[in-house]
This record gives sequence, C-alpha cells and structure tokens, in this order.
Amino acid sequence: QVQLVESGGGLVQAGGSLRLSCAYSGSIFSINAIRWYRQAPGKQRELVAAITNGGSLNYTDSVKGRFTISRDNAKNTVYLQMNSLRPEDTALYYCNADQGPKKYDYWGQGTQVTVSS
Repeated sequence: QVQLVESGGGLVQAGGSLRLSCAYSGSIFSINAIRWYRQAPGKQRELVAAITNGGSLNYTDSVKGRFTISRDNAKNTVYLQMNSLRPEDTALYYCNADQGPKKYDYWGQGTQVTVSS
C-alpha cells in the first residue's frame, strides 16, 4: 500500500507561482511513477505531469515551460512547481502513484489551486 498526502495549494493571482508537494509513504520501493492530475469543475480529470522511477518526466502540453515536476528521495516527496499561473489552471490537484507489476493505483485527497484574474 502507498499513502499520498498533498499540500501547497491556495489562492494566487494570475502570473503567480505555487509549489505543490506530494508526500508518499508505505511500500514506496515498488512505486513505478508518481503523477499530478487536476480536475476543474465540470471537466474530466486530466494528467498534468509525471515522473517515473527512472526519472523520466512528462507534461501535458498546456503546462510545458511553466510547470516542473521533481522528486526528493530523501524526503519521499514529489513536487510540482507551477509558475506563470493562469485562471484556467484553477482545479483540484491530485497526486497519484502506481505500484508494482500490476500497477495498483493510489490517490491523495487533493489540494485546491485557485488562480484569480
């Protein structure tokens, strides 16, 4: 089992920055990848960024050049640095991890990001 706890959300003006944190614990040795998703009201959940166990990074097109995903293994934490925030980035941001060969899915409780215009 893997436990995920997000933090760092808040209210920010357009053009501002926030850093989200996802602290992971439990059976972390078999995590394959950790991802950030977001879901805005009335919209489907979308993948924002991902970091694999091997260090590969992926971003959705709308955040490329603005968001950076990184990992601190000593702190068992994955970060999402979000710069140049836009009102359309407003959403509930979730941390997700898949574990083991069967890729069991785990989710955090989410952290709200609100960007005012």
